[in-house]
Amino acid sequence: MEYIHRTIEKKFKEFNSFFKVILLTGARQVGKSTMLNHLAKEEGINRTVISLDNIEALSLAKKDPALFFQRYPLPILIDEVQYAPELFGYIKFLVDQNEEPGQVWMTGSQQFLMMKNVRESLAGRIGLLQMYSLTKNEKDNIDFEKPLDFNMANMIDRVKITEKNNVVNIFDNIWNGGMPKIYKVQSQTLWENYLNGYVNTYLMRDVAELEGVVESLKFIKFLQACAALTSEQLNYKKLADITDISQQTAKKWINILVGLGIIYLLEPFYNNELKRLSKTPKLYFCDTGLCASLSAWTSKDSLLSGAVNGKYFENYVVMELIKNYSYSGNIVQFYYLRENNTKEIDILIQDGRQLHPIEIKLSASPKSSEVKKFAILKNTEYDLANGGIICMMDEVMPIDDKNCFIPANII
Repeated sequence: MEYIHRTIEKKFKEFNSFFKVILLTGARQVGKSTMLNHLAKEEGINRTVISLDNIEALSLAKKDPALFFQRYPLPILIDEVQYAPELFGYIKFLVDQNEEPGQVWMTGSQQFLMMKNVRESLAGRIGLLQMYSLTKNEKDNIDFEKPLDFNMANMIDRVKITEKNNVVNIFDNIWNGGMPKIYKVQSQTLWENYLNGYVNTYLMRDVAELEGVVESLKFIKFLQACAALTSEQLNYKKLADITDISQQTAKKWINILVGLGIIYLLEPFYNNELKRLSKTPKLYFCDTGLCASLSAWTSKDSLLSGAVNGKYFENYVVMELIKNYSYSGNIVQFYYLRENNTKEIDILIQDGRQLHPIEIKLSASPKSSEVKKFAILKNTEYDLANGGIICMMDEVMPIDDKNCFIPANII
C-alpha cells in the first residue's frame, strides 16, 4: 500500500530534534504507527520497533522494565504504550543518562491511561502530539507553503494549487472519512464492514478496558445517538434518555470517547464583557465517515441530499480546521459563540490576542450579512482579526476589509 505523507511529519521532526521523548496520540487506525515506522526507516539508524500488542513484550514491560529495555534498547519506538505505564519511570531514568533528543518514540490510543503517568514521570522531557484521520489535503497530497491565516493573498495562493471547489467531492470526503485503509473505497459493502468492525473490535475493546464490562448494545446505541446529534450542543439528558442510561454514565462515556479520539468537544467562548453566553460545548466526530456509518448514511449521495447535510458539512469544516492548525506551528484555541440563543458564530480561532471569526454555510451564494454578527467581538479585550464565511464558492471573494467568502476546499 502506497505511503501517504502526513502534514504532522514536519512538526514531529522538529520535536524529535528537541525532546528526548515524543508521544503521538490519536484514535486507532488513523496512521500513527505507519507514519512512525516510515520516519524510522528514513532516519537511517537502527531504531528498535516493538508493539505492546505483543503479549510477551507487554508481560516483560509490566513485570521488569529494566529487563525490557535490555531486550529492546534505545533508540526505540514503542507502539500502544498505554498498556504498560510501568515503563514511564524507567524511561525517565534512561533518557536522563544523556542529552540526546529523540531517544524514545511512543504511540498511544487511550489518553486516560497515559497522561497522568506521563506528566508525573516525563515532565520537561516529552513532546506531546495528536494525530487525527486523514485530512482532505493529505488525501490530495497537497502541502500548503504557509499556514492558513485568513489573509486574502494567502487564500488566493491556496486556490491556485487546489481543484475547483465541488460539493460532490466534498461529500465524498465527508462520507468516506479519513481512515487510511478505506478513504478511497467506493464499495458500500467494504465501507460498512470496515467501520462496523472498527466499532465492534477496536472501540469496544478499548471501552471495556477503560470502563470495565459495559452493555455493548447500549454503548453502540449511545454512539449512534452522539452521531445523530453531531454539530449540536452537547445534551447529556437527551443522550441518557435515548440510551436508557443515567446522565452520570452519559458524561463518563462522553469523556471516554474524547479520550479515545472519537469525538471532539468544541468549547464555548466566554468573556466577562459579553452577557448571556452559552456555556455548553458542541459535539463533533473526529472522523465524519465513522459518524455517517453510525447514522446509517449508506452513500455519499444520500448524505448530500439528506436533511442533515449542513450538520455534516459543519462537522467536516470544524475538524479540517482543527486538524490542520494542530499540525502547524501555530498554537491556537478553538471556540464557538452563542449569545442568548440568537447570535451564533460557528467557530472562533484564538491566535494570541487575535480572534478569527468564521461562519460555515453549505451554499455557493451565502449572504454576506452573516458577518455582521462578528461585531459582537468588538466588546472583548481581543483584536478582531481576519475571518469570513467558509462555503462552496469557487473563488476567494472579499466581503469587507477583514472578511472573505472562503472556498471550503482550501482550508
